[in-house]
Amino acid sequence: MLALLVLVGLGAVVAFAAISVYNGLVTKRNAYKNAYSQIDVQLKRRHDLIPNLVETAKAYLKHERETLEAVVAARNAASTAARVAAANPGDPRAMQGVSAAEGALTGSLARLLAVAEAYPDLKANQTMSQLKEELSSTENRIAFARQAYNDAVMSYNNARETFPGVLLAGGFPAAQSFEVEAPAEREAVKVSF
Repeated sequence: MLALLVLVGLGAVVAFAAISVYNGLVTKRNAYKNAYSQIDVQLKRRHDLIPNLVETAKAYLKHERETLEAVVAARNAASTAARVAAANPGDPRAMQGVSAAEGALTGSLARLLAVAEAYPDLKANQTMSQLKEELSSTENRIAFARQAYNDAVMSYNNARETFPGVLLAGGFPAAQSFEVEAPAEREAVKVSF
C-alpha cells in the first residue's frame, strides 16, 4: 500500500513537472510572438511615414524620380514581407524575407535622404524636417523592438533546447531571430554637415 502511494505521489510530481515545462514553453512562445508584434507595429509606423516623406520631397526632387520610385517600391516590398512575417513570427524564411526587405528599404531611404541634402529648400522645409525626425525616432523604436524580440526568441529557444524542455519540445519549432543580413545595414551611418 505504501509503495502504491509513493508511486502515485511520484507520478503526480512528474505530471506536475511536465505540465509546468509545457506551460513554460507556451508562455515563452507567446512572448516572442508578442515581441514580434511590437516590431510589426513600429514597421507599420515606418511604412506609413514613408509616403508622406516621398510626397514632401516630390515637389523638390523632380529630377530624382528613380530615387523616389525606389523608395516606394522598397516600402511596398517591406510591407508585404512584414505581413508574411506577422502571420508566422519566428518562421526562419519569413524572418529572412522581412530582414532583407527592410534592409533594402533602409538603403533606399538613405539614398533619398542623401539626395535631399543636396536641395537647400527641401532641407529647410519644416514638414521634411519633422518627417525625418519622426523617421529617426521610429528607427530607434524598431531597434529596441528587435532587441526585445531577439531576447524573447533566445529565451524560448533556450527553454526548448535545454533539459527538461527538450523532452516536450517536439511540437515547438525553433524561432528565428531578427538579424541584419544586408551588408549596408552593418556600416556606420555617414553624417555630413
